[in-house]
Amino acid sequence: MKPTRVIISGGGTGGHIFPAISIANALKRMEPGCEILFVGAAGRMEMEKVPAAGYKIVGLNISGIQRGAILKNLNLPFKLFGSVRKALQLIADFKPDVVVGVGGYASGPILFAASLKKIPYLIQEQNSYAGITNKWLGKSASKVCVAFDGMDQFFPADKLIKTGNPVRKDVVDVIGKHHAGAELLRLDPLKKTILVTGGSLGAGTLNKSIEKHLPEILEQDVQVIWQTGKFYYKGIVERLGPDFHPNVRILEFLNKMDMAYAAADLIISRAGAGTIAELCLIKKPVILVPSPNVAEDHQTKNAMALAQHNAALLVTDRSAEDTLVTEALSLLNDKERSKTFADEIGRMALPEADVLIANEVFKLAGKGRAS
Repeated sequence: MKPTRVIISGGGTGGHIFPAISIANALKRMEPGCEILFVGAAGRMEMEKVPAAGYKIVGLNISGIQRGAILKNLNLPFKLFGSVRKALQLIADFKPDVVVGVGGYASGPILFAASLKKIPYLIQEQNSYAGITNKWLGKSASKVCVAFDGMDQFFPADKLIKTGNPVRKDVVDVIGKHHAGAELLRLDPLKKTILVTGGSLGAGTLNKSIEKHLPEILEQDVQVIWQTGKFYYKGIVERLGPDFHPNVRILEFLNKMDMAYAAADLIISRAGAGTIAELCLIKKPVILVPSPNVAEDHQTKNAMALAQHNAALLVTDRSAEDTLVTEALSLLNDKERSKTFADEIGRMALPEADVLIANEVFKLAGKGRAS
């Protein structure tokens, strides 16, 4: 039997790239001979991350709509036309059985080209509010894999399958690592600990909120694993010093995310879909502070999908500087409430998302497999 050939498209941010790589890895586990080609946006993060994971990638000269920057959008139609032409050529050369789109503007041209060539394609929509590209192309998709309920408002109901979002397995492997995680971060495993993470770039609101209220945190002898992000680390360290207090670990980036998750009793985070998928598997109380600087305010909608089930506490970006730390300390000191949040977020976990999506890909290629 000839190997299945799959194009996986999308990217622009880690939130799109890591799930795409997880899907590719699942395809390879299920069919080691499966041939995979990634298509991304030239010059973006995926052009480094995908080859590092062992896969070939081709970049399209495409960019997203620059909100509030009309002049920067003037050449967008020309980029789009050129990218569709290149996508059609890639399909002619690679001859995929199936095309997978994980979202982001890089997936648009290749999915559109697949639809023109009558090649089945699958969309993986990560958020609770569908992005522009996915909404447009979802009507012609063979299958749409989603992580939240109620997605039939964006896509045909008969094409939907709830798979969840793929996660990095090593990141969510936290069982039995609490003491080791605390020791790695030079913290006391017996003290209550808050993890604050705004992603690799950081989140200004989270950093301001923590810095402003450090006295209240330290007054209660609570520890903080504070991942500032690369844009904010230098300024914070200059103001506070690298060894500000034994209870506070100020870090630009967390290389061992599993250890940080394991060491924490409470997690404060933005509300990206990939992060939420990880937090559901971690099963610890979470406070989500959605970023307001994202398309269609999708992080707020992601957070609300959890908050309405009592699976996370939602604090708005606008109110965070005044209320976030107060809410965090209150939750940390309320065992019953913390347990409720941990139990409910755990119920929302979908741990086999990568396998479920991979199996749908093989079905579209006419090669359904048992997962």
